Amino acid sequence: MRSAVLAATVDVLTEHGLGGTTVGAVARAAGVHETSVYRRWGTRENLILEALTEQLDAALPVPDTGHVHDDLTAYFGTLARLLATAQGEALLRLSVERDDSLPDRRLPYWTERLERGAVMVRRGVERGELAPDTDPGLVIEAISGALFTRALISGAPLDEDFAARLVALALTGALPRASTGP
Repeated sequence: MRSAVLAATVDVLTEHGLGGTTVGAVARAAGVHETSVYRRWGTRENLILEALTEQLDAALPVPDTGHVHDDLTAYFGTLARLLATAQGEALLRLSVERDDSLPDRRLPYWTERLERGAVMVRRGVERGELAPDTDPGLVIEAISGALFTRALISGAPLDEDFAARLVALALTGALPRASTGP
């Protein structure tokens, strides 16, 4: 039932957008009772967030090319393409919305997403590609923040070229510095 409901959620979201994605519509599309969906997920937001998170994690693997620049360029290029879709935009909007009637799931969600990205930066530090004092979380936030700003606020195009330019900009500040000895 879980996989059928999550797949139906993504399908309904794609066809009807965030506003048209109701628990009833998802239940009908999945061929299950609406009460079963509420029993398992509790809210429409929880259902959509889980469905899109699962899709995001599958669509956004953490590359390991042996070079931090290539890893981050591939990762954020894929994320830019995803954020340019209805599903990506819905996931981003849901993950930043706050509903005071529900437990706030944003911090655990974003902590996990940022940690997935930070792994690539840590590997770059370990290989000596980046300065030892590089803050992996800050590098990931610097790149993703600009992507999210475009997706949520400016509406400017999201593409792989933009993602590559952001990676280059962020990594320039994390490069090892030549020692300035006495």
